[in-house]
Amino acid sequence: MRRQRRPARRKPTQRRPPEPRGHWFLVAIAALLMAGALLLNAYAHNVVGETQPPPGDFGDSAELEHIRSGGPLVNVSGSEPLSARPKPRRVALTFDDGPDPRWTPRLLDLLREHHAKATFFVLGAHVAEHPELTRRVVAEGHEIGNHTYTHADLGAVPAWRARVEMSLTQKTLAAAAGIHTRLARIPYSSGPGAVGYGQLAAMRLLGDEGYLVTFTDVDTQDWSRPPVDEMVLASLARTVEGEGAVIMFHDSGGDRTRTLAAVDRLLTRLEKKGYTATTLTDAVGLPTAHTAASADERVLGTVVGFAQRASFALVEALGWFLAAAGVLTLLRMTLFVALAWAHARRTRGTPANTGVPQWAAPPPVSVIVPAYNEAAGIEATVRSLAETDYPGPVEVVVVDDGSADETGRIAASLGLPGVRVIRQPNAGKPAALTTGIAHAAHDILVLVDGDTVFEPSTIGNLVRPLADRTVGAVSGNTKVGNRRGIIGRWQHIEYVVGFNLDRRAFDLLGCIATVPGAIGAFRREAVASAGGVSADTLAEDTDLTMAISRRGWRVVYEERARAWTEAPGSLGQLWRQRYRWCYGTLQAIWKHRGAVVERRPFGRRCIGYLTLFQVILPLLAPVVDVMALYGLFVGDPLPVVAVWAGFVAVQALTGWYALRLDGERASVLWVLPLQQFVYRQLMYLVVIQSVATAVLGARLRWHTVRREGTFTLAGPPVPEPSVAGRRRRPVRGGSAPRRRSRP
Repeated sequence: MRRQRRPARRKPTQRRPPEPRGHWFLVAIAALLMAGALLLNAYAHNVVGETQPPPGDFGDSAELEHIRSGGPLVNVSGSEPLSARPKPRRVALTFDDGPDPRWTPRLLDLLREHHAKATFFVLGAHVAEHPELTRRVVAEGHEIGNHTYTHADLGAVPAWRARVEMSLTQKTLAAAAGIHTRLARIPYSSGPGAVGYGQLAAMRLLGDEGYLVTFTDVDTQDWSRPPVDEMVLASLARTVEGEGAVIMFHDSGGDRTRTLAAVDRLLTRLEKKGYTATTLTDAVGLPTAHTAASADERVLGTVVGFAQRASFALVEALGWFLAAAGVLTLLRMTLFVALAWAHARRTRGTPANTGVPQWAAPPPVSVIVPAYNEAAGIEATVRSLAETDYPGPVEVVVVDDGSADETGRIAASLGLPGVRVIRQPNAGKPAALTTGIAHAAHDILVLVDGDTVFEPSTIGNLVRPLADRTVGAVSGNTKVGNRRGIIGRWQHIEYVVGFNLDRRAFDLLGCIATVPGAIGAFRREAVASAGGVSADTLAEDTDLTMAISRRGWRVVYEERARAWTEAPGSLGQLWRQRYRWCYGTLQAIWKHRGAVVERRPFGRRCIGYLTLFQVILPLLAPVVDVMALYGLFVGDPLPVVAVWAGFVAVQALTGWYALRLDGERASVLWVLPLQQFVYRQLMYLVVIQSVATAVLGARLRWHTVRREGTFTLAGPPVPEPSVAGRRRRPVRGGSAPRRRSRP
């Protein structure tokens, strides 16, 4: 378990920039921009503010009757509606909802083969997404009409929304083709005979904006995929007497294979009957509906189009990222559970059948306890070390690192055999460890934090793997003692799953990144080969472990060597601790980045894993939450809930297996779903803060964690002979279990 220490005093000339704060403003801006992009994407796809055709509002009035009895092109800008019909033997083919990258080009090719012209009532969102198609439509002599930006029913939305829909489409047309249009078609409209009060209000608004409102003589309803012959016959029915007609098709919104076949067959029949397929304005004898757009409108349209395309690209990229992150997370969980199972099978059993070398005689051990302001728990720590059942010689060296409380006096006053107290001015934990190592009499070194309690069998279990001369360090099994509250339970799960389960896997892969400061055994020779305990980082335990591994020593995990530690009891204390851990880990990764290109696989496995799963994915973790909220409140919430429940279920299964391996009760897993709403966010915010601190070159100050003396009253934990096939009695009363007397 890593401990907090004050840094050595620095000269004024060595001042570093303060810890950053302004980056949170940038994070908030990034979150707002992402939320805005998601909303724009949802709006462009008619998810936000989605409209559906209103219930029947047919009604009756003189104005409505005038429109219903008139032609399909209506002008309502004057005192009374004016309408126009196509001239005889002229057909205006109209296509709604495009342009579409699949169907519109095929339709344009077909029209060119028949030397026909048509009118395309486009959606502004589609124009912004595919401006090149709009340019092609105009370049080939076809006409453009405004069909709103998102296919919103103008009879069902407020006037301001209707104006925004039409204005945005005009801007995208300006950017794509340099034009505006005077033609408009209300979504969900059909022939003029079906106009009701809602569409009449929309027509008046469009008339005030200078639009000619277009209906149809023949609605082929190709969106419902009727038979091709049915669409062709319905269209030809209007041409029996040589009349002109406006015919409605669609070039987007689904499979338009039948539409293409119907248009091809219809044009062939019309050509034989002497009809001309032309644009709507030409069919009724009016000038073109296109007008030149101003430079300002083109610029605004370019901005709108860029924003929409950027939002589409962002949403697509986020989708790929979420898929990749989900796959990586599931693969990691599956792999680590499999490796942990293999590790348990390999290491559990009698020493004879595990294949691990054994000591001829128990080697002497020096236990070093760096302590700074640990008066609340130092007595429990030292007593647990002195009362070990390890059969070999044990000395306990307590290094009082300039404590401002009674840490040193309490440790010295215990009068326990083999315990020495060394006092030094405050210089930080690495310096305290270096002092302790220098004063240690033996070559097997056990490093223990001043808030940690050992079980009587811990030292023996911890030094056993060092009988193998290739092993330079051993990581023990850290347990949370104060696990009563929900924060303690969260950390208990994290320690068992995130720390101890992972270390089993890392042991097999040969890439343990950290022998925790709470419990670790080292060969003096290995520490010396690594250059001793360095003060270069705030994660001296990770730094030392990486350095030892790079020198060719093996670092292994011993699950039976258990140490009980006092975890932070509040979110504020937890933040301070994890902030230092994360910042120190970043320093260690950067310091040992050269290991990636070394011949040993340690660097590639360890540095690569830490960079991906402890830096990159946590940095992008807010994206997951934003996308989840987006799915819940904007899209379909069922997939979001299903994915979340699935991941929680997988985590619960992983946690159950990890707790089972450690002999812990699985009932604590009830807090796991709640962990997703507070604890997880705290952890990734810590990573963001740490990366910002590192990038800006600020030096993180040492944060002390307030200790409550968890083990002072309760005593050291209960010793257990083995965890294999047993379930440990859970910690109760906010502390470790009371120790039973030995036989």
